[in-house]
This record gives sequence, structure tokens and C-alpha cells, in this order.
Amino acid sequence: MEKVCQKSFQNMQFSLTKKMYFSKGYGILLVMLEIIFEDKSIIICKKPAGVPTQTPKTGISDMVSLLKSYRVSKGEPPYLGLVHRLDQPVEGVMVFAKTKESAAFLSKQMQNGQFEKYYYAMIQGSIQPASGTLEDYLLRNGKTNVSSVVSPETSGAKLARLTYETVTSYPDRTLLRVKLDTGRHHQIRVQLAHAGHPLVGDKKYGENTPGYLPLGLCSYHIGFLHPETKEKCVYEIKPSGPAFR
Repeated sequence: MEKVCQKSFQNMQFSLTKKMYFSKGYGILLVMLEIIFEDKSIIICKKPAGVPTQTPKTGISDMVSLLKSYRVSKGEPPYLGLVHRLDQPVEGVMVFAKTKESAAFLSKQMQNGQFEKYYYAMIQGSIQPASGTLEDYLLRNGKTNVSSVVSPETSGAKLARLTYETVTSYPDRTLLRVKLDTGRHHQIRVQLAHAGHPLVGDKKYGENTPGYLPLGLCSYHIGFLHPETKEKCVYEIKPSGPAFR
């Protein structure tokens, strides 16, 4: 039986003032890095909604550059291994590797399907059945950064499968727990919108979606074997976005 990590969390916060360009001018973005746990092999932290995991654009704060700066501020090497990604509008818990060996070990778990990742998704309406599996074929348009459901015979189409269960029902929306069986571009957003229940705040895939709420999607749970101890580690966060309140 795998032993679950019992290491205590380190409640550290690292404040960085980063300059970035907005659509209507030049401003200052204050980003608070919430470090949940850290040792010599990994960093576990919360990615805020709106911050990219990694971006080639200059002047834009992303998690990789912020964490590299954080490491340098402590006198450590700036290396940071990117093991998995979250879309920019999505908040969630992430693990980053501090050594190449740790990055390779964690990446292998991702490739072998041993890396656990669960989401909370706030959808519009009430989905039936209350729990189930969605299976579609998706095609990504690289020019528009949009994926769509297509027929299985479509050239370039990839199988997308997820399972969901209802956590809480509200008059006009439903909170789901979602597990991805595949990792396709915008998969949760596309499949739930295709099923008739777009995410709250999803202005890209949801028709007539009000524009005042951010995306109702949070990667709240990750689980993996620790690169050094080989123990099972599980980390969870609570969604903080307005869509979940």
C-alpha cells in the first residue's frame, strides 16, 4: 500500500511586483505566490486565475518566471521543471520540479496516466444524468485557439473522455467534480458546452454567457508519487473564484 505524504505545509508567500501591458495601457500587476509545500525536489503552489502557466510574451507574468525569480531570491538555481499546465483562466494547484531528475520522474507519471488531477466545474443549468461519462472527438484550430467537437473520421481528431459527478445543485447552475481520462486542449470547456452545459463565465464556448464572472473551473486536486521518497502525495485547494461563491 502506498504511504500518503504526511509532510506539513510551509505557509510562505512571495510578493512580486511585475510590470505588464494591458489592452488599455501600461500598469502594475501584484502577484502573490501561494507556496503550499516545498522541499529540495518539488514546489507545490496555487496558480491564480488569469496568470499563464508559461508564455513567450514579454512583460507578462507567468508561473514559471515567477517561481524562477522566487528561487533566485533564496539563492537557489533558477531551474524549474514544468510538469503539467493549466489554461490561463483556470485556477488550481500545481507541482513544479526543482531538479531535472524530479521533472523526468513526474513527467513519466503524467505520460503513464499515474498522475491524479481532479477539477471542480461550475456549469450552467442542471445536467442529466447527475453523473456519467462524456466521450467526444475534438479538433483544435491553432489559429483561433479553439477546439470543437467533430466526427471520429475527421482528420486530426483526437478522442476526449471525462467522467463527472454532481456535487451540489443550485437553481441555475451545478457544481461538478470532473476527472479527465485524456488531456485535450480546452477539453472540459468544450465537452460540457457541447453537452449543453457550458461553464459559468465561459465566453469562448458558452453562448449568451454573462461577461461579469471569470471561468468557473478549478483544478483542486493533484496526486503523484514523490520523486525522492516514492510516497503517494496528495494536495488539494478550495476554489476562490467568484463563480464558486
